[in-house]
Amino acid sequence: MKKQFLRVKQLANQTVGRAEKTEVLSDELLQIEKKIDNVKLATHNVTKKLSACQQLQGGGDNLDKRMKKLPQSALSQSMLESSALMGDDALLGALFQLCGEGQGNLAKDLTNYEMEVEKTVMTPLTNLQEVDIPAIQTQRKRLAKLVLDMDSARSRYHSAIRSSNTGGNQAAAMAKAESLKDEMDDAQSRMNLCRDALATDMYQFVSKEQEYAHNLISLVEAQIRFHRAAISSLEKVLPAMKGQLEQAMMKPVYGLSLEEHLKITERDIALPLEACALALLEWGMEEEGLFRVAGSSSKTKKLKAALDSGIITGLADLEEYVQDVHSISGALKLYLRELPEPLMTFDLFQDWMEAGSTQDPQVKLQALWSVCDRLPKQNYNNFRYLIKFLATISGNSEVNKMSASNLALVLAPNLIWSREEGGLGVMVTGVASMIVQTIIQHADWFFPGEFDFQPSTPGSAGSTPQGSNTMLSVVGDSAEPVNGSGDYSPLADKHAAHTESTQHEVTQSEGKRSSGIWNKIGNRKSSSLKKPNSPPPQTPSSFPTRKNTSSVTTAL
Repeated sequence: MKKQFLRVKQLANQTVGRAEKTEVLSDELLQIEKKIDNVKLATHNVTKKLSACQQLQGGGDNLDKRMKKLPQSALSQSMLESSALMGDDALLGALFQLCGEGQGNLAKDLTNYEMEVEKTVMTPLTNLQEVDIPAIQTQRKRLAKLVLDMDSARSRYHSAIRSSNTGGNQAAAMAKAESLKDEMDDAQSRMNLCRDALATDMYQFVSKEQEYAHNLISLVEAQIRFHRAAISSLEKVLPAMKGQLEQAMMKPVYGLSLEEHLKITERDIALPLEACALALLEWGMEEEGLFRVAGSSSKTKKLKAALDSGIITGLADLEEYVQDVHSISGALKLYLRELPEPLMTFDLFQDWMEAGSTQDPQVKLQALWSVCDRLPKQNYNNFRYLIKFLATISGNSEVNKMSASNLALVLAPNLIWSREEGGLGVMVTGVASMIVQTIIQHADWFFPGEFDFQPSTPGSAGSTPQGSNTMLSVVGDSAEPVNGSGDYSPLADKHAAHTESTQHEVTQSEGKRSSGIWNKIGNRKSSSLKKPNSPPPQTPSSFPTRKNTSSVTTAL
């Protein structure tokens, strides 16, 4: 109690400046002491934030027990249950299964990572701030007390010396001074021992700084291992998921490039083009304003969604649109417009414009034929199919009021536009319409030979179906039936020609459907849609060479 009292008194005297304060630590040790205080504060803050990053708090070394607490484990379990609910035969169910397995592996990787971080990073940092540094600080406090004891003993000793020199009983005073001197020496000795021990601990702390710093390297290394393991787990499951998606062959038709759509469906003619053309040939030949009059917006959207979903497989699937064939033509126009690249292609846009601007009719035909022949094979096949179909429609223009010029006016903006503008200007629209009109009017000159719109087995589309002796030959704005031997059957007028050809080619009788001609669109390949490698006969054989254009290419 007395020693404590003397310490308080000495501290008070030092505080008010009545007594000197002895500094026993060197400047170097004082710098180390300040560094230790900063390290303790820094490690405390870092450990606190690092702990907040850990999704699992506690749980010991039981991997499965800790993993079940992760939200990724709950997500994985939910996906696996959803997969079982939907069944493996459903695309979404199969993907839920694969993704659930991936999330489960991810949860395992995360649990291993957090357990490693706790062991190699958080535990050493916690020991540093809760064990190593507090031990040094405790030693520092003990030293401070010993310094106070030494200063107090020295102060009392000096006071006793002064008293012995002025007092009457010098012997007693000298004896007291000698006793205080022994106490002072003892206090100084204990202080020196404590100071040396403190200096040793501080120097050891400095020597271990590299070891403490390595904990941060361990953190980054653990993170790298975790992320690599996580990426590896996800990379294993991703190809399987993509494979399931590719096998499903379910991609929206609208907005998909023509090349990709044909590759996925193994077709030569785009499904919306063929389905809508067959339906319009069946039910819309005499509908006034076809492609010009807008159909029901809701019906058009419904048909688009049905084509995107893949549920349209045959003409029977389109029967509900019989009362509004304009919605069918609207869906076809929408498909052409939403192609990422127009059917007549970006690369040939300038060539089309130059050819369409030619004044001489014969030279213009040759120039347009040359550009048409340079279309990629898929574009050529589908453009040929569309033009033959439009020529058939225009062949009945006396009834449906859709001549080649009318059809070109409404469809040209959906067949050609520039890459830069994304549309046609007023001047260009006129040229584009004239191009499409010319090609429709001379459909058989651009695409000679017999043509069949009917769906057929793979490898035979565009040729005469076995067992059928009637084909539809489109010439200009008229349509004349041609018998199997190739002889023309002249008719009184275009309307009669269309009526007869329609009776042969676009019949609605149950007997015709049962024969399989209109029964199903299916997935077909039109390998017989071949491109000519020279201009058709009975036309000018040459035309002036245009700048920056190439000669007629060979057949694809």
